Amino acid sequence: MAVEFTPSPSRSLGVEVELGIVDRVTGALVPASDEIIGALMEHHPGADEHPKAKHELFLSTIEIITGVCATPAEAYEDLSATVREVDAVLQPRGLALLGGGVHPFADPKTLQRSPSERYDALVERIQWPARRLQIHGVHFHVGVGGKERAIQIMNSLLDYLPHFVALSAASPFWEGEDTGLASVRTKIFEAMPTAGLPSHFADWAAFEQFIESMIATNSIGSIREIWWDIRPHVMYGTLEFRMCDGMATLREVIALSALAQCLVEYLDAAYEAGREPPQPVGWVVRENKWRAARFGLDAALVRTDGSTSPIRGDIERLVTDLEATAGSLGCTTQLGWVREILDEGASYQRQRAVIDTGGSLKDVVDLLVTEFSRDSFAQDSPAR
Repeated sequence: MAVEFTPSPSRSLGVEVELGIVDRVTGALVPASDEIIGALMEHHPGADEHPKAKHELFLSTIEIITGVCATPAEAYEDLSATVREVDAVLQPRGLALLGGGVHPFADPKTLQRSPSERYDALVERIQWPARRLQIHGVHFHVGVGGKERAIQIMNSLLDYLPHFVALSAASPFWEGEDTGLASVRTKIFEAMPTAGLPSHFADWAAFEQFIESMIATNSIGSIREIWWDIRPHVMYGTLEFRMCDGMATLREVIALSALAQCLVEYLDAAYEAGREPPQPVGWVVRENKWRAARFGLDAALVRTDGSTSPIRGDIERLVTDLEATAGSLGCTTQLGWVREILDEGASYQRQRAVIDTGGSLKDVVDLLVTEFSRDSFAQDSPAR
C-alpha cells in the first residue's frame, strides 16, 4: 500500500494547542465549545468551519491551531490572535481558557462528547480508554523535505522524547488527587491502542507495510488513528511531536516549538552530512519516558552502560548544542526560553506549590487560568 508523503519545502512550523473551557467562578469544565465556535463563526461568514478554532473529543475542550509558520515568533503571534478572538466570546459568558495537561478535579464520566460520527465510532471501538480522555496536549509540526528522511529523523528523535515530556509536564492531579506523577496525561493517553512510543522502521517501505497491515486487520480506520508520540504527518509533510502536555502559557508552548524546530533541522543536517546519529535503544527510550512522566525535571535518565544523568543537565547541554541552529532559523530568543523553564520550574511544580502552601484544587485552576491569560494578553509580546 503506497502512503504518499507531501514534502515540506522548508523547515515550516505549525502548532496545535488544546485548552479547557472553565467557569470563572467554580473552576469546573463547561461543555461550551459548540456555542463558542458557533459565535466565532459569525465573524467568518461563508466559511464551513473556523480556520483556527476547532472541536475536540469533548465539548469542554477547544483546540487553537496556527497556519503554516516560518518561525516560533510567527507562531506566537498566530496563536495569540486566535486566543484573543476566543476570549472575546468567552468573557461575556463568564468562561475562561485553561492551560495544563488535565483538569485537576474533573470526572471524565461527566464530560459531554462533541457530536461527530468519527468520535462516536472511535469511542465505540476503543471504549474505556477513549471515554476517560479528559486530557489536553500540544502538538508541533515541523516540515521535512522527504519521506525517507522523515523516518530517519523520527527514529533519532526518540532519544529526546523525555526532554519534551519533562519540560511540558503540567498534569500532577487527576480526579481530585495528587497522582505523584509530573504528567499523568502521558500515562492516560498511553492506554489508547496506537498511542505512545512509535515502532522503529528501517525505511518508508516498512512504514507503508505497517499502515497497510493495520488497516487490513481493522486495527485502524485510517492513518489518522496512529497517535504516536512522534509521527510522520503525510498530508502536511511534517514530523508531528505529540508527547507534550497542554502547557500553562503560550511562552512555554513557543519555547518547545523552537526546541522541536531546531532538533529537526539539527538532525536533518547531520544525516545530510553523513553523520548518522546513534540509534536509540528501545528499553532506554521507554524507561526514560517513564522517568520524565514520573519525576519531571528531577528525572535521572538512564544510559545503556548502566549510568544515569540528570535530565536538567541534558536539557541545558541540548540547548547549547542547538544555539547555532537556532541562529540560522531565527529563533535564538525563543529557544532560550527553555532555560526559563529550568530556572523557574515546570507547570506541575507550580501547581503543586499551590497545594503545598495551603491552597485548593480550585486555586490550581485559578492559577492555570491566570497564567494563560496573563501570558496571552501581555502588552509586550514575548515573541519579540
